[in-house]
Amino acid sequence: MKRKLFCELSPLTYRLAVEKNILVRKTTDLKYTGKFALAKSSQVLPVVVYKHNSFIQRKLGNVQLTLQENKAVNLKLATPKVSHVLIKPGEIFSFWKLVGACTEKKGYKEGLMVGREEETKSGIGGGMCQFTNLIHWLVLHTPLVIIEHHHHDGIDMFPDYGRKVPFGTGTSIVYNYLDYRFINPTNQTFQLITYTDDTYLYGEVRCERPLLEKYHIKVENEYFSREEGVVYRNSTIYRSIIDKKTGNVLTKELVKKNHAKILYDSSTLPIVDEPKNDHQFA
Repeated sequence: MKRKLFCELSPLTYRLAVEKNILVRKTTDLKYTGKFALAKSSQVLPVVVYKHNSFIQRKLGNVQLTLQENKAVNLKLATPKVSHVLIKPGEIFSFWKLVGACTEKKGYKEGLMVGREEETKSGIGGGMCQFTNLIHWLVLHTPLVIIEHHHHDGIDMFPDYGRKVPFGTGTSIVYNYLDYRFINPTNQTFQLITYTDDTYLYGEVRCERPLLEKYHIKVENEYFSREEGVVYRNSTIYRSIIDKKTGNVLTKELVKKNHAKILYDSSTLPIVDEPKNDHQFA
């Protein structure tokens, strides 16, 4: 029998482990020599690099409608915390540095979350992963460099209902020790604009001057496989950096390889019963 971790012994030990992780992150950041992006400007930078929006109340299996409605409230509270932030050359964007803890006292409600056993559950502030998913998708279309990114590797929790962003480009965050961070290595300032309405979560990334390159994300070799009676989703995601002037591909880089266990009804999926045996993880 597998020995339980300290955090798995009881709700109390789990809470103690969480508090320890939060304290460790705060202490580490106090010693950190990098500069975090905290300044905002009500004036938007002139060049739109990339923009995207996503449904707030998406169809996610049997997720309760109340949790979706509460997520809309949570996103409405959180987006102004990030919107209009300036990421100057050399600065680091930290999601939790800007948003802070999502507490009931601040007005956050019970929303959909993923538990430590990678199961869906409800929790105060649920829905923030959709926010960092959006930011991550924007950042992938820029020269900004991701320095901290967590993901629920190995599981595919919901079927594709109108998916516009490839599976595997999501994020996982927990205040404050699982963060989403990126750094600006360029010689110009970038800016994030984020907001919501009744239907969508909106985001755009802007900068001071037009970029010389554009970025394209593509999924290749996507299929479903059955391995020892278990169905998996497989795909490879690449990012191409393209010279705007010539149209030439300057580089093509691996973003992620997916080999994720399907957690929903797979009876209608086209499944390959004899998959390849060279799965790699990224």
